[in-house]
Amino acid sequence: MKRPPVLLVILLLLGLSSWTSVALAQPSQAPVVEAVEAVGMTVADMERSSGFYANVLSFEKVSDVEVTGSAYEHLQGVFGLRMRVVRMRLGEEFIELTEYLAPRGRAIPVDSRSHDRWFQHIAIIVSDMDRAYQWLRHHKVEHASSGPQRLPDWNVNAGGIRAFYFKDPDGHPLEILEFPPDKGDQKWHRVTDRLFLGIDHTAIVVSDTEASLKFYRDVLGLKVVGESENYGTEQEHLNNVFGARLRITTLRAASGPGIEFLEYLTPRDGRPIPVDKRANDLIHWQTTLLTSRIETATRSSSIGRFALISPEVIVLPENPLGFKRGLLVQDPDGHVVQVIDK
Repeated sequence: MKRPPVLLVILLLLGLSSWTSVALAQPSQAPVVEAVEAVGMTVADMERSSGFYANVLSFEKVSDVEVTGSAYEHLQGVFGLRMRVVRMRLGEEFIELTEYLAPRGRAIPVDSRSHDRWFQHIAIIVSDMDRAYQWLRHHKVEHASSGPQRLPDWNVNAGGIRAFYFKDPDGHPLEILEFPPDKGDQKWHRVTDRLFLGIDHTAIVVSDTEASLKFYRDVLGLKVVGESENYGTEQEHLNNVFGARLRITTLRAASGPGIEFLEYLTPRDGRPIPVDKRANDLIHWQTTLLTSRIETATRSSSIGRFALISPEVIVLPENPLGFKRGLLVQDPDGHVVQVIDK
């Protein structure tokens, strides 16, 4: 059976009257996406991973469920699955760790680089970079950066930010980030004795910013809130990519973490996401976007269609994952977005 175009499926999920109409993020109308609900990743060993995020990074477990059945197989595009999903919270933001008890997927390639397009991370805000780095060293985390980097003051939009990349037990890249007083949301500057505060954004490597904007901004309605071009020795050592020059674009919904595009202007040899990648592979991340039914939409010019993972909007038999309907779709580079309706 031929699958319907992805925009048709998304718009059916959103309750739009015509698949040729696409909701645009205009001030006079509500955006399609109301919140970035969570950022998820596939893990090999739930006890090891949930322990790492709890004991090293101060996340708190919110729920722990195990699901199986045809609805979840169709949602995730993996036949015969049984998966354990642990939802964890840091501050006001959430992650979801998924272990596929069956079938097991593939490990992250050992030669992965920060400019390969399967790169995705979450940026965890810390109140004290020096103390956070020493804490991570104490727990023997694997470095991805050579050490914490302070972005230079000549970069007006990023100057003074301190950042460090490292990896979790499966090799997923993570970032800790400290904002100077004049940057970042005000909530990151509240006086606190906590070291790890919350998630500011998830970052994805994209091949073409404009193509990604057509999906995240023009179709889903996220708003561009920041742009910069980063280069120099600090950026090279942060990403551990010689000659790194990045176009960075940040988008946000009304609530939840931002989504940050990392387009490498140089070097351009980052590898694409494997075409046979599945949700049970450990390079799989999925960003969950919350929406509700939209009755009207503004007609737009033609926007490209994007690949489906779920064959259609999936209605779940119960509500163990916290939503009743969902759909997995790939963005232009193959990053996975899970659109849900509670």
